[in-house]
Amino acid sequence: MTRILMVSDVYFPRINGVSTSMESFRRCLTAEGVEVRMVVPRYGDEPDQEGIVRVAGRPVPGDPEDRLLRWREMHRTVEREAANCDLVHIQTPFVAHYAGLKAARRHGLPVLATYHTLFEEYLEYYAPFIPASWLKAQARAFSRRQCNALDAVVVPSSAMKQRLESYGVAKLLQVLPTGIPLRQFAAGDGAAFRRLHGIAEERPVALYVGRLAHEKNIAFLFDALTHVRHTLPDALLLVAGEGPAARDLRQNVEAQGLNEAVRFVGYLDRDQALPDCYAAADVFAFASRTETQGLVLLEAMAAGLPVVALSAMGTGDILASGRGCRVAEDDPQAFGETLAHVLGRKALRLQLADHARRHALDWSDQAMAERLATFYRRLIVSRRERAAIVCASETT
Repeated sequence: MTRILMVSDVYFPRINGVSTSMESFRRCLTAEGVEVRMVVPRYGDEPDQEGIVRVAGRPVPGDPEDRLLRWREMHRTVEREAANCDLVHIQTPFVAHYAGLKAARRHGLPVLATYHTLFEEYLEYYAPFIPASWLKAQARAFSRRQCNALDAVVVPSSAMKQRLESYGVAKLLQVLPTGIPLRQFAAGDGAAFRRLHGIAEERPVALYVGRLAHEKNIAFLFDALTHVRHTLPDALLLVAGEGPAARDLRQNVEAQGLNEAVRFVGYLDRDQALPDCYAAADVFAFASRTETQGLVLLEAMAAGLPVVALSAMGTGDILASGRGCRVAEDDPQAFGETLAHVLGRKALRLQLADHARRHALDWSDQAMAERLATFYRRLIVSRRERAAIVCASETT
């Protein structure tokens, strides 16, 4: 059995792409002969779980959903857990990165990280008074230093690999997306979701799922919706998720007079409520320009939901084939017209839905876990071979 330690500054109950990716791999790697242990934040009174060690922290200023972990406690905990593992896999670039790197080097273990977030595209939203060009340069330098200190980096898309190479990252870059639990998202009850939320059976529904953050470009969807309503005046946009931009987005909806056309449904339980929500919609709409992968696109496709999206950064790998989707122009009117075209044509939606389900099969969680397990073992063998060479040279 191969033993892996994952370390992260974020995990459930905090819901985002990093937490989802970690849990997906943790669940599936067991079947590949990999035992996963985790060191992750404690947010409140989460119960202890087998293989999951929690470290306390305090809320991040301005972002109470996240935690700033205690430096010393995180380092001590990661070092203790790493002593019984074969490899350290870092998931976030904050306290967890430094704790994981130090522990791996101390115990002579290979260490890699998954580069989940394209920080240079995000910082300007959170520090608007600092020149964007300076912020981006600092983000690139920071990412380059961190990645080059590792043995390897996992990236969720080919676009992200190219971006890190442009930063000057010289370490091994392995493209390996997070997979999707296909059966989970194919089993939603859309009719029940519509009844629960008072949505008429025949009403055209578009759906956005994800964090409510400025970099997700959600306001773009509201602008596009105004054009959809020229053709389909009763069209509804469901917005599933929460986040720091929630208040601004609700104010935007109010200002545009879209209160009857946009409905915020908050976070949804991934076991049942979220699959039901996907099944209740007619089209999935996504306008982010900064995704490293775009997991929600795959979730929607696994649910048989046609996708209308911008093709940018990591979403390009998913949308490139054109299967189950329509790639829209980066303009609210053009996007809205494409969305209305799909929403208004049932035969087209059924065709796209069939293609979407088939396309999602290529991205199953178990297939991706198998690839990751193989990569882990490759790094472990390589580290041991290098250590044996060094040992031999020192004894001659």
